[in-house]
Amino acid sequence: MTEYDFERFHEEAKKLRVLGVKITQHGKVLDEAYWDDNCRRNVYSASKSFTSAAVGIAVREGLLRLDEKLTEAFPDELPDEVPENLACAEVRDLLTMCLGQASGNLMGAQRPLIPEENWVRLSLSLPFAYKPGTHFVYNNVGPYLAGILVQRRAGCDLVSYLMPRLFEPLGIRRPIWEEDPMRNTFGAGGLFLSLSELDRLGLLYLQNGNWNGRQLIPEEWVRESLSVQAENGRYGYGYLFWAGPHGSFRADGKYSQLSIIMRDKDAVVTTMAECRDAATLEKLIFDEIWTQL
Repeated sequence: MTEYDFERFHEEAKKLRVLGVKITQHGKVLDEAYWDDNCRRNVYSASKSFTSAAVGIAVREGLLRLDEKLTEAFPDELPDEVPENLACAEVRDLLTMCLGQASGNLMGAQRPLIPEENWVRLSLSLPFAYKPGTHFVYNNVGPYLAGILVQRRAGCDLVSYLMPRLFEPLGIRRPIWEEDPMRNTFGAGGLFLSLSELDRLGLLYLQNGNWNGRQLIPEEWVRESLSVQAENGRYGYGYLFWAGPHGSFRADGKYSQLSIIMRDKDAVVTTMAECRDAATLEKLIFDEIWTQL
């Protein structure tokens, strides 16, 4: 029987302001520790991975297509003159951080100061400096619009859409999720979950979208989401999931709200934190946890 020793990880993680960790391998919890309440917290951009799941479910249901042009998806909010790069942008480009805009928009510090109420119109009016699919630029516009499209096609907010399809089967009671000024769910951030709830997303993706015998997310969608769809100068990026060391992929929110899927180890490591040094925490996870699995 393998002996695990995560004590050094615990000691160093606490210094980095990690609030809790859960480590699962082969369906067995190897370690679960908390240095604060296991309450719901803002998971920030880890919300994007839930939006990705919603898009995959919507594709299965025939509500949208990845090759659909944004000009077809949002015809009523287009600028008077549609630039060439916007004209060729597709729904797929909303998921890879390769939308074509040169800087991040609808970011956390920006949102309280935005005077416009229609953020869809605002998003499409921003300059598209690059041909979509050619430049990786971290940007909330893509996942925001992806979430909007699911909501419009489904005829309900993103939380209501995901309740019977994802949240309830995972045992997640209706969560709070940030909204835009027009009461649309903000699919790029602002979802509130507990560590154990965030962990279930990682476990679901480790299990190829299957949960207790029910295929919540299409297996092919999970495979594509956890494959490099865009190069970013490091490990790459999938469909609103970050690629990481040793073939891992992760849902990743500000201050290290993480659910790391380690497929080669059949494991998931999930953290909630107030960490300001994500690179050090990532190294600690792979030095002290991955090496023991």
